Amino acid sequence: MDIKYVPTICPYCGVGCGMNLVVKDEKVVGIEPWKRHPVNEGKLCPKGNFCYEIIHREDRLTTPLIKENGEFREASWDEAYDLIASKLGAYDPNEIGFFCCARSPNENIYVNQKFARIVVGTHNIDHCARLCHGPTVAGLAASFGSGAMTNSYASFEDADLIFSIGANSLEAHPLVGRKLMRAKMNGAYFIVADPRYTPTAKQADQYVPFKTGTDVALMNAMMNVIISEGLEDKEFIEKRTKNYEELKEVVSKYTPEMAEEITQVPADVIRDIAIKYAKADKAAIVYSLGITEHSHGVDNVMQTANLAMLTGNIGRLGTGVNPLRGQNNVQGACDMGALPTDYPGYRKVADQEVMEDVTCTWGCSDLECEPGLKIPEMIDAAAKGDLKVLYITGEDPMISDPDTHHVEEALNNLDFFVVQDIFMTDTAEFADVVLPAACWAEQEGTFTNGERRVQLIRKAVDAPGESKYDWEIFCDLAKKMGADPEMFTYESAQDIFEEVRTVTPQYAGMNRERLERPEALHWPCPSEDHPGTPMMHVEKFAHPDGLGIFMPLEEQGPMETPDDEYPLILTTTRILFHYHAAMTRRAATLDREVPTGYVEINTEDAAELGIVNKEKVKVKSRRGEIEIPARVTDDIVKGIVNIPMHFKECSANILTNAAAIDPKSGMPEYKACAVAISKMEGSK
Repeated sequence: MDIKYVPTICPYCGVGCGMNLVVKDEKVVGIEPWKRHPVNEGKLCPKGNFCYEIIHREDRLTTPLIKENGEFREASWDEAYDLIASKLGAYDPNEIGFFCCARSPNENIYVNQKFARIVVGTHNIDHCARLCHGPTVAGLAASFGSGAMTNSYASFEDADLIFSIGANSLEAHPLVGRKLMRAKMNGAYFIVADPRYTPTAKQADQYVPFKTGTDVALMNAMMNVIISEGLEDKEFIEKRTKNYEELKEVVSKYTPEMAEEITQVPADVIRDIAIKYAKADKAAIVYSLGITEHSHGVDNVMQTANLAMLTGNIGRLGTGVNPLRGQNNVQGACDMGALPTDYPGYRKVADQEVMEDVTCTWGCSDLECEPGLKIPEMIDAAAKGDLKVLYITGEDPMISDPDTHHVEEALNNLDFFVVQDIFMTDTAEFADVVLPAACWAEQEGTFTNGERRVQLIRKAVDAPGESKYDWEIFCDLAKKMGADPEMFTYESAQDIFEEVRTVTPQYAGMNRERLERPEALHWPCPSEDHPGTPMMHVEKFAHPDGLGIFMPLEEQGPMETPDDEYPLILTTTRILFHYHAAMTRRAATLDREVPTGYVEINTEDAAELGIVNKEKVKVKSRRGEIEIPARVTDDIVKGIVNIPMHFKECSANILTNAAAIDPKSGMPEYKACAVAISKMEGSK
């Protein structure tokens, strides 16, 4: 009996846990701990423990499919390539868009965006960071000069206080949650601000429920208290920041009493948490999608930066601003340039000098300097008929994007649609061509986790049938479309990574030998003798002048507010046992744990509506309606309801609002839309 253990990285959230895939007779049959791994130290959450269950499923895609007369038929790769190449070559580049895959290795994403830019000639390239942490990239880049987590996960254990806002770590990022609990055991005071009394909030030393969408007012009031009490770090502000007086003027009017009216947090509680945060020697901020998925998500993120700079909680162990990234390689997808505004390494498309440098490195002709369309803009353009062709790799907008009916309208309106994936997803059903891809366990490459740690993934088994690597497919297509073979000839993922190093300054010092270690390397790592950077902004920020920038911000609130017809606010979440539907709902163990969705509703709201626990109810918004079981609970603020986003049969995104967009990042407002809940006809 031949059994081997293949060390790799979990394919789900952005924590980047290490694991060993157990391979027997060329099949992955289980998971064993990788105790040496520094992120998770041999521990895994339920999703990681059972991720192997999706690898060898019988419904894996194994051959190219072409739709004819509304039905898919099997096709050869050459036939599929010929059709795709002819369609991509027949349209203006501005009429073509690409969604890259944030669950795919860096090497695949890099070649995907390179293909779109060089061969097709478009910057209409984006990925799901737009729908989770786009505000992080934009907000922290504006404040600090770099749009990424400032510290490492290990840094939490040195904190004296942790302020968690909009992050349910014990469910969404369980192994980060474990580190937060260890910090608490080490004596850190743990404050959780959230509209829901989550499993994470239940472990807090102090839980602060507040009205969803009022983060700016809450943090302005905290800063008001800190300045009024003289607790700001004057030396840090003077030496390392600018724009402080402008911030001070704006927050001066946000008294705790004023903020109480907006946030529903008592003024004395705001004073208390502000003073505790400011007086802690080392205070860390942790946040996630609870503050980013708003029409003012960038403002929310910049507020966390304001709060940290005001108190000097940057550049030291146990401090910092620490976004918890949503998908396993969403950080890497941003790094690789899967953005309509950025080349690899966050170099701006609109910068003429950057364009000239990139064209020189790639050996291609001049590229456009006009940024492309973001995901919501591509969906809108497709619905209007302006975007004609869409190529999606590993994304499922029929489940994950807001206002599902609008997404369906857009996909139906395309002239030509390609999906490249491992399963026939709800989105792939709309495609003209579906291409079978290898999954993470079937290829080599790298993932970059939320703390900027670039880690190797290793091939455990062969991909099924005729499936190919994403990078291989794009290279084949490039040659089919007449691109210079020199630009798209790679022997391996390692060849691609060597090229990545030449165009991505943050990765320049990373080689295979250095990444073989379990610790791997944190970017920025500019040279091969550089140790990597677990903690950023130690002596200066990443702006050219080295200074952090205070951003004065006014409270805006959600774009859609409750009224008589739609009196409740809907927010959406992930849960412990599920990720995206195409993956965890195909893992039998996880699907048994939570087989369908539910709507959480406050006990008082439920009593007023005559709704009892587990009763099926109707939830309606201005976009559509669903039928879903009720979960009556005191663990959510009155006036707010919550639906997990994973379940097609009662999809939260039928209700969410695609029209409510953050103008600074393109983020749709998943966390706040107006809904009504009613009993089903015939129910008592």
